[in-house]
Amino acid sequence: MEVRYTDVDYLVFSDAASLMASGQSPYKRTTYRYSPLLAFLLIPNSFTSRCWGKFLFSASDLFVGLFIRIILKQRKVPDDLCTYSMLIWLFNPFTFTIGTRGNCEPIVCAMILWIIICLNNGNVVQAAFWYGLIVHFRIYPIIYALPIIIFLDPRFFRSGTKPLLSDWTSDQGKARQINSELTDKCVVCDALKSTFTRSRILFGLISGTVFLLCTGFFFRLYGWEFLHEALLYHLTRTDPRHNFSIYFYHIYLNYERELSVLEKLISFLPQFIVQLVLILCFAKDLVFCFFVQTVAFVAFNKVITAQYFVWFFCLLPLILPWSNMKLKWKGLCCILLWMGAQTHWLLWGYLLEFKGKNIFLQLWMASLLFLAANTFILIVLIRHHNYGPVFRQHTDLKTTKTT
Repeated sequence: MEVRYTDVDYLVFSDAASLMASGQSPYKRTTYRYSPLLAFLLIPNSFTSRCWGKFLFSASDLFVGLFIRIILKQRKVPDDLCTYSMLIWLFNPFTFTIGTRGNCEPIVCAMILWIIICLNNGNVVQAAFWYGLIVHFRIYPIIYALPIIIFLDPRFFRSGTKPLLSDWTSDQGKARQINSELTDKCVVCDALKSTFTRSRILFGLISGTVFLLCTGFFFRLYGWEFLHEALLYHLTRTDPRHNFSIYFYHIYLNYERELSVLEKLISFLPQFIVQLVLILCFAKDLVFCFFVQTVAFVAFNKVITAQYFVWFFCLLPLILPWSNMKLKWKGLCCILLWMGAQTHWLLWGYLLEFKGKNIFLQLWMASLLFLAANTFILIVLIRHHNYGPVFRQHTDLKTTKTT
């Protein structure tokens, strides 16, 4: 095919795994900018089949579907809604294409959902372990740290007591609202007053320790090359090649001039502001907070490639049961708007990459349109979401008082 089905990243992963299997550094493969854990997982590519990694990523796709069902059943969502939500992931051609092309994002999605399952079960230790590991594996989940800390409310997470999950039925019929509890009582003040609780300290210590141990171990093996390629590179990354980001054109025009560190970091400011606002509004509704955070993070990122969309697609089925948006017609319009804006960008991208047309300006305008479409859809989803805190308070104190 003119556009190869196998993702070029998969070839990079496989080459890095082959280098690791022969006792060399995976970073001898140019453009390998991931944790050595990924290359380690794909070592069987070298002595079994080059498709091993694709099977691994596709299996992770199936686990994501399973975890979606588990999370929804934890909240007592009806079986038919659970099935429909799970099918949105499993039979979405965009999501299963990413895994079968050889991209590692399904592994990240599966681990994020497993962390949510652990938190819903009150298993802070296990959630912290996997969170520290996934931040080392793929740096972007660091954006979930603050909402998780706020989520570990001492009113719900008590020593020796499993938190009580609120049911899906109890959230239905509520008025559409942004977290009034948080905005009225100022969650920031409440969180600061009780920041150093057992569950929060435990989560921070365990996740931080796991992250530092993994990072320290591979730093000892591969030195500064690992630290730069796997972690530091992503903080100041600039990519002159065309991508969905609105920043790509500016980077392309100024590529011959070395951008200052300040210029590279200034693009994080819109991301930071939007992330902070969303966290303060929705942290108690953790899954929805993760979703809106991820959509905003991707939309305002300096570099956006197609696999980044999987980051929020795995969370979308988890929020749909709490949305009062009807598929006909508003939901369908949102789907068509997102697909249309992406297809419009891809058309210009095809003319540039495969036909050699000088249409950089038109491609940048398509990126602006795509950002506007993502922003509009995000606002619509927020306005139609039935906010529902994940946990309800224990009634043991009330019962002891009455007796």
